[in-house]
Amino acid sequence: MPVATLAKPAAAEPQDIRVSIIDDAVVVRGLVSRWIEDEDGLRLVSSYRNGKMAVEKIAADRPHVIVLDVEMPEMDGLTALPLLLKACPGARVVMSSTVTRRNAEISLKALSLGAADYITKPESDNGVSGSADFRRQLVAKVRALGARALARAAGTTARPTTAAPAIASAPESGDTAFKLRAPSGVAPAVLAFGSSTGGPMALSAVLGNIDKSLFARWPVVITQHMPPTFTAMLAKHLTQATGIPAAEAGDGETVAPGRILVAPGGRHMVIEGTRSAPLIRLTDDPPVHFCRPAVDPLFRSLACVFGPTVLACVLTGMGSDGADGAEAIAAAGGTVLAQDEASSVVWGMPKAAVQRGVCSAVLSISDLPNNINKLGGVRVS
Repeated sequence: MPVATLAKPAAAEPQDIRVSIIDDAVVVRGLVSRWIEDEDGLRLVSSYRNGKMAVEKIAADRPHVIVLDVEMPEMDGLTALPLLLKACPGARVVMSSTVTRRNAEISLKALSLGAADYITKPESDNGVSGSADFRRQLVAKVRALGARALARAAGTTARPTTAAPAIASAPESGDTAFKLRAPSGVAPAVLAFGSSTGGPMALSAVLGNIDKSLFARWPVVITQHMPPTFTAMLAKHLTQATGIPAAEAGDGETVAPGRILVAPGGRHMVIEGTRSAPLIRLTDDPPVHFCRPAVDPLFRSLACVFGPTVLACVLTGMGSDGADGAEAIAAAGGTVLAQDEASSVVWGMPKAAVQRGVCSAVLSISDLPNNINKLGGVRVS
């Protein structure tokens, strides 16, 4: 049985993740700076009140992660972003903004220009200081993206997997090999995606490159970890990327081919009904893996309704959301694909699914569309 092997990197001394904060609000800069300094393995290297100051000085700071406010005087975050990436090649930028339609649009634009992720902050200073959830999210994103930046700098991330071997190995787990399972012998009837950090660009890349005939045959359902307002903007961007109507799903809506339905921010999306008459159900059930919407509820419900005809993809993202649901899909006879480490912004969610042994392929973002096309019976040259 063929095995994909990667050389195990030599042991190295742990290195702190270097963080820069750019925000015009004194309270936010102070709080975030203290949060970073309180965390083992994180080190604050600079703090700036606007993009202009940061662009002029940040190269000397050599940050691994930059937390960049969207709205600032003199030079806003979107203007500063490409200049910061040029000054600090390899740094990961997290866009920070309050939840407004305009800021959601700017944050998604920033992702297309090279930002790695975004975070929504409370509107008031008191809200920032009192939000344990904002602190938890920020620290988690800094750790995940910083670890990724350190790994890339050390050259220890995996190469893209261009084919699906019987066993795939993961460099982060030493010599541990991950088994792959055969895809379903039943033709897919629904295409589902679960994603988080890096997901908007990954979704556009995959959906924009699968054969258009598949949209006429399959409903497409997506859970992307995003707050309200942002999911509406994501749907708009997916419409532009695919030419297929995409929208936030509505409670009780029919799941039918020809549309892309996105779980709305703040609500879980599950599928009910039967395979011939599936319906969307939105719930306010507690967060799963700190997320609402979460991928696991969607994937589990798809396994119940569609069984072996589910084709699901776990894309880039932090944490392990989607792994339980992927296991349910595999148990029902469906097919699960995972994005590989090299093309993921953060290889958390896909890795968790791969570790369960429930995936049929682990592929780069450029190879996923062709694999989906093949599973849909589309001839690929």
